[in-house]
Amino acid sequence: MELLKLAALDAEDLAVISANLQDAILRTGDLAWLAGEHRFVLVARRFDRSTDPGEPPRRRLVGVHFERVLSVKSKGIAPGQASDETLSLLAVTFEPGEVPSGTATLVFAGGGAIRLALECIEIRMKDLGPVWEAEGRPDHDAEQAGQAALKGQTRDIAS
Repeated sequence: MELLKLAALDAEDLAVISANLQDAILRTGDLAWLAGEHRFVLVARRFDRSTDPGEPPRRRLVGVHFERVLSVKSKGIAPGQASDETLSLLAVTFEPGEVPSGTATLVFAGGGAIRLALECIEIRMKDLGPVWEAEGRPDHDAEQAGQAALKGQTRDIAS
């Protein structure tokens, strides 16, 4: 399979990226807020849903960057800090604000979330090459976990 490259310029495009990132695993050190560049980036190991039945499940290394980010807030996660804690990304949602702005939220299993205030939607996702066999297939109720993650306080992320 060829490497996947996606771009999002509206909420529908972002939903496609979210679907491809569902169940991606990463660590807090794989997240970075580049305030001076108005960019938020992450590297993750996404679950590859394109395998044929009977093939073993696999993961792929992927890079994602959000452009035109005005601010970042988090709940239960400290982006950029070295940690062995593994995070599981459930979804990336978008709540519109004054057009074309809005808030993208990275929703993690266990109640963590990162909210990105966006000037507009401009997101890129690209497979970086490495592929390996996954230990198993994800099994969870993403909608219920995602709703729980959006409740509660958030905090600003220092640049």
